[in-house]
Amino acid sequence: MTSEKETARVEAFSDGVFAIAITLLILEIKVPKMDIHMTNSQLFNSLVNLWPSYFAFLLSFIAVLIMWINHHGFFKYLKTINSKFLYANGFLLLMVTFIPFPTAVLAEHINSPACNVSSAFYCGVMVLVSVAFNVLWFTTAYKRALVKDEISDALIIKIRNAYWFGFFVYLASFIVSFFYAITGLLICISLWIFWIVLDYNRIGSRTAHKKYIL
Repeated sequence: MTSEKETARVEAFSDGVFAIAITLLILEIKVPKMDIHMTNSQLFNSLVNLWPSYFAFLLSFIAVLIMWINHHGFFKYLKTINSKFLYANGFLLLMVTFIPFPTAVLAEHINSPACNVSSAFYCGVMVLVSVAFNVLWFTTAYKRALVKDEISDALIIKIRNAYWFGFFVYLASFIVSFFYAITGLLICISLWIFWIVLDYNRIGSRTAHKKYIL
């Protein structure tokens, strides 16, 4: 019971951090400055010209949402936690709370000559987020340190491989962004489909009765 309470406490704290990070994203979208001489058409044009901020906000909102869903699923596999897990989880939360900054940079420069660096910076942060998820899973699953007994080794391997795949795709998007900004972002976004389609609960239920040797 104590382990369950500790796990629930860490998850609740993490959910709070995710909630704050995803809320801060909206602060990048600035309200057009009031001008008593502004006409309807001018206000409309000002709102339309904010499209880079809308794009960056939507991009990061969906990314953080998928991270949160992934992180939430993480705790279904835990039977307990330890100090290594707490530090690894802290590293992940550090990266999550940092996301509003590259989002603001991307919104400011995606439509400028500096779009390549802004895109690479954004994708580079996603590489670090991927590293954080890999570290968290390694801390959890290495030698089955923290995973529940009913979780199969096959499922552990599938999740590990998925995280490694994500890392290399994010790394590719980071490199490509220096040459083709939009292409790099599209590669980064393509992982949304992968994370959404991948259903570890379904995989787990199908393989839970099997045991494999890592």
